[in-house]
Parts: sequence; structure tokens; C-alpha cells
Amino acid sequence: MPAKVEKTEDLSYFMPAEDIEKVISQIGIAEKRLADKHVCSSDLCLRAAEQLIADNQIDKESIDALIFVSQTSDYHQPATAPILQHRLGLTKECLAFDINLACSGYVYGLSVAYAMASQEGLNNVLLLVGETMSKIVSRHDKVSTPLFGDAGTATFVMKGMGGESFFSLHSDGSGAKVMMIPNGGFRNPSSVEGLKEEKDEDGNIRSKEQFYMDGLEVFNFGMREEPKDIKNLLEKAGVSIDEVDALVFHQANKFMTDFFANRLKIKREKVLYSIDKFGNTSSASIPLTLAYCLPSFAGERHRVVLSGFGAGLSWASVLLDLSQAKISEIIEY
Repeated sequence: MPAKVEKTEDLSYFMPAEDIEKVISQIGIAEKRLADKHVCSSDLCLRAAEQLIADNQIDKESIDALIFVSQTSDYHQPATAPILQHRLGLTKECLAFDINLACSGYVYGLSVAYAMASQEGLNNVLLLVGETMSKIVSRHDKVSTPLFGDAGTATFVMKGMGGESFFSLHSDGSGAKVMMIPNGGFRNPSSVEGLKEEKDEDGNIRSKEQFYMDGLEVFNFGMREEPKDIKNLLEKAGVSIDEVDALVFHQANKFMTDFFANRLKIKREKVLYSIDKFGNTSSASIPLTLAYCLPSFAGERHRVVLSGFGAGLSWASVLLDLSQAKISEIIEY
């Protein structure tokens, strides 16, 4: 986690008191962490990986693959994963690649890591998932500024560990414009015009090279797809909701998550939250919540459902056995 804390009440420079109270009481965000100007998502993931490797006495030469999941990578080109392979001191035999996904990215990345670790000749996969959304969000956007924080995570997947797992992965590109940065890529290249900040009808100020989100459409999307996906996943696995020990949603909105829990008829104490302390950290929010919440349960939470949804549109859920998982403490950068 970045060491810098921003409290929601600090946003009074452009948000009225009643809106700030709604963010705290309904969305559930009291504070979040923001990376310094020179700190990238890769730096946060590097620090997490170093801690994970040290805590578990992992031989760096045993790491066969490195996957980096982020929408805030270091460069357009090259990919960030090979840079992290070098910075971590991994061997040149370690394959490394990026995945560009947002809030569903951890579950997608985990599915790829599991698939790779099941192949002959590949035993250990390092999955690094992180975002510095604060770098792409306008500081005068009432929709996004209160929500997004920064974080980097590391997960080590070993062949033969973890028991049986069930994944459910989905996408719907018809909703691509619901969450996007319109300019700055190759469809709409960076330009002076695209860098101009404009005020919309709701008073939000942003440029076309900053993150845009249609909050209502995202809300409707989550309500429509999330509970249904988890029900289908559990049906496929032959597991009832009562047999699930913990449920970790992408930390988008506490009101939404509470609604999902009610629809699924799962006991509220089984739903884990970190949004009050860290806000919405996009693809990093699920592993961050695991690190924040699970250690206090001292190994009692074994059968866990993880579920994320976001830009793409993209959504994904997984049922995992975490009985053999070890979780490091959250550290500051």
C-alpha cells in the first residue's frame, strides 16, 4: 500500500458536505491510499512480491512465469512484466507477459496462473496485480475521485496446491464505453485537443485522456450480472451458498455488495470488506481484501468465492480452496 492516506472528508475542496457523507455512509469509503507521483503500479507490485518471496523463502530460480495484470502499466511498450522479471532478479527462462484488465483482472489472472501451473514443465507462477488509478482520474471528477485508491499485490501459485477450483469468466464489449479513457491510445491518439479539460452537465471536470465512468450503468451492470454469475458458479461446482466460508467481491460499492449478499442469501459476516480503508483499488481490490481480512480468521475460511466486475465490460468469479494458503501482512511503500 502507498503510505499516503487521503480521507474522503478531504475532498471538500470540490464536493459539498452531503455528497461526502453519501460516499462514506453508502458507498462505504472513509479513506484510501494514493501513490506518490514517481511510484507506479509496478513499484507497488514489486514491493509486494519481494515481501512474499522473503516471507515464504521462495527460490527465485524456481519461478517459471510472471504475469502482470494492470490497466496502469509503465509504458505503452514494452510490456511491464519483463521489466519486473529483471527487477526481481528472476531467471531469463522465466516467461513474462501482461494482461490488460480492470476490476475482473485478479480472477482472470488467477485462472491463467492456475492453467499455466497445471502444464508440464511449469510449476510456479508469480501473479502480480496492481493499479494506480489516481494517476488517470481527474481530481475534479465527483464520480471517480472519491472512489479510487492505489495498491499492488503478489500471489504465488504452485503446482499441486490449492485443491479443486471452479472458474466462471465473461465479457460483453457492447458496454466498452461505460468505463474508458477515450483518448491517448491508437484509436484516438494523444493530442492537444484531447488534453483540454472540460466540464460536463454534472459539474465534473476531466479531459478525454482521463478516466470516465458512467456510474449508473456500472451499477446496473453489477446488479444484473454478479449474483447470477455466482449462483451459476456454485451450481456448476455442486456447492451450496451455506457451504461457502467467505465471499470476496471486488470492492466497488458497499451498497452494491450488501445487495449482492442479500440476493445470494449468504450470512453477512461471511462477506469481507476493505473498501472503508482502501477504497476501490480496481484489479487489486480482491487480493487486498484477502490480505486485510483473512489473517484474522486464523485459517477458518477455506472455501472462498472471489468475484470481480468492471471495464470491458468484463466479470469473473472463482470458487477456491484456501486451506493451504499463506497470507503476508500488508506493508507500506
